[in-house]
Amino acid sequence: MSMENQWNDRAVVGDAVLAPVEAGARIISLDVMRGLAVLGILAVNVASFGLPFMVYGDADLSPFPVTGANDVARWAVDVFFHQKFITLFSMLFGASIFLVGGERGDAARGRLLRRRLFWLAVIALIHGLAFWYGDVLLLYAWSGLFVMLMRSFSARLLIGIGLAVTLALGAMQAGAAWLMVAGPPVVVDAMSEGGPQYSLDAVNAAIAAYRSGWAGAMGQNLTAWLFLQGASLSMFVFSTVALMMTGMGLFKAGFLSGRAPTGLYLAVIAAGGAVLALLGVLEWVEVMAPRGAHPTRGLSEVVASFPIFITLAYVSLIVLVTRHGASWLAPLRPVGQMAFTNYLTQTLIMTSLFYMPWGPRLFGQVDYVGMWGLVASVWAVQLVWSPLWLSAFRMGPLEWVWRCLTYGRWTPIRKPG
Repeated sequence: MSMENQWNDRAVVGDAVLAPVEAGARIISLDVMRGLAVLGILAVNVASFGLPFMVYGDADLSPFPVTGANDVARWAVDVFFHQKFITLFSMLFGASIFLVGGERGDAARGRLLRRRLFWLAVIALIHGLAFWYGDVLLLYAWSGLFVMLMRSFSARLLIGIGLAVTLALGAMQAGAAWLMVAGPPVVVDAMSEGGPQYSLDAVNAAIAAYRSGWAGAMGQNLTAWLFLQGASLSMFVFSTVALMMTGMGLFKAGFLSGRAPTGLYLAVIAAGGAVLALLGVLEWVEVMAPRGAHPTRGLSEVVASFPIFITLAYVSLIVLVTRHGASWLAPLRPVGQMAFTNYLTQTLIMTSLFYMPWGPRLFGQVDYVGMWGLVASVWAVQLVWSPLWLSAFRMGPLEWVWRCLTYGRWTPIRKPG
């Protein structure tokens, strides 16, 4: 979600006059990364739009057989997308906190940043409560309040703390995942009993509620939203703050904008590519095994607990491609410039298809292969409409709303002439 400013008017904050960044001064690689991130997270989120939240992490509860092509569809999401693009999204948000707020000693920009985070939280509450429980913006808004206090830390300190916490949390997740599969039976039983227990009857009841109309769908959405907010307060804030710190540090160090040595990018691509290849093989072995069998003995879950390596490889590849002027990533740039609008319109499209009263109410009726078809369709729409919109306007419509609220004044959106 881009937080740079794109118009030419100037806003007064306190005694300071703030001039937003000109559109021509935008960093191409960051826009491309945002575009890739906002498209990539849809491939993961689509299951939480179209199926009950308890199915999201347990394919065995799916209301349709997860075999054959459906298995392959899930494999593709788990290997190439799951946790990789939300990691990228979080890192880019951390960079944007510095882009908007500057150093901590800049009181005027700090006030502007706090107002931006406040209005982001308001939009997030509307998004999460009235549309879709999977909203990540509220988590970003209050995680940003912590990260903004660290924006004058050095790049080395930000990266050091951020990566250390990210890897430590990944190690904890990997250990727990391994114990769930390959630990002593008494440990496996204890860990299995510690979490919520769901059944196919509960899944079917949730599907019926979502398809029953507005009240039923919103009741289910509220239940899932409250559950997710509890998890955010207790767990996700730590990983999100760490990733934002890492992203801010990488931006300050010049890594995200392409100022690091080529050799470093190539080394990161090699390391992340190796992790991606290993994960792909391990997940494929798991997919091909009978249900309930775990032939990798938890190793696939261990490798999957460290998506940061794959995400950084994606980032490095984007930087090198954009640095050398290759055009095949260019369509992602306008999508990234309108990332906030595109993220929220993905929700509007998907909820309209799956459970809003004005749509066909396909909730629980689309399998994983069909979901890929929907994702590809939305990708195509957003790749086409983003440059068309930006040919006439300075920014996306919801970016404009957010900026007007932040600055407390009407700002121009149409391009001159």
